[in-house]
Amino acid sequence: MAPTTQHLIPVFRGFEVLTQLSDAIRLKRDCPGIMIPAGTPVTLPAGSFVTLKQALGGDYTVRTDCGDIVRIAGADADAIGKEAPSIEAPAPGGPFNEKAIWNELRKVYDPEIPINIVELGLVYGCRVAPGTDGRRRVEITMTLTAPGCGMGEVLKQDVERKVGSLPGVDEVAVDLVFDPPWNQSRMSEAARLELGLF
Repeated sequence: MAPTTQHLIPVFRGFEVLTQLSDAIRLKRDCPGIMIPAGTPVTLPAGSFVTLKQALGGDYTVRTDCGDIVRIAGADADAIGKEAPSIEAPAPGGPFNEKAIWNELRKVYDPEIPINIVELGLVYGCRVAPGTDGRRRVEITMTLTAPGCGMGEVLKQDVERKVGSLPGVDEVAVDLVFDPPWNQSRMSEAARLELGLF
């Protein structure tokens, strides 16, 4: 019998078996995702169960019934019974607002930590420069919490997509750097408070 919110689900982790009340969501269709932290693409099969762990920045982090952590893009929200976020196309030739760049960066979340990349201190710099043919180019320098994190390309694409959707932004270049190395001192006070690091 399929688990429901009234049933208990055994969760296997090594030799330990945990039984917990299910908040399981049955996938309505095959759903693409990204394994965390490896960054490997996977397909979660229709009918399998996941538990929602984080819903921030328009994307979802779920735990599978096998204990794997997977990021599901907002465009695939319907697979878990959620509504996909509406994406408004920027108005052609609309007004450019540099502050809006930082607002969009604050909508990009680390899929494992419920803190956006600005508050985590992952964004080292943001510069608006004239691009080729009079186009406006936004250059962003950022890092990861760990150099070997497989989610680097995913976060980079998130930044390019969100900032690139802004009116007046013609091009986005994201430079992923590891010098200087990231450490917790780069986090905002609010982020450290949120994670209980005081």
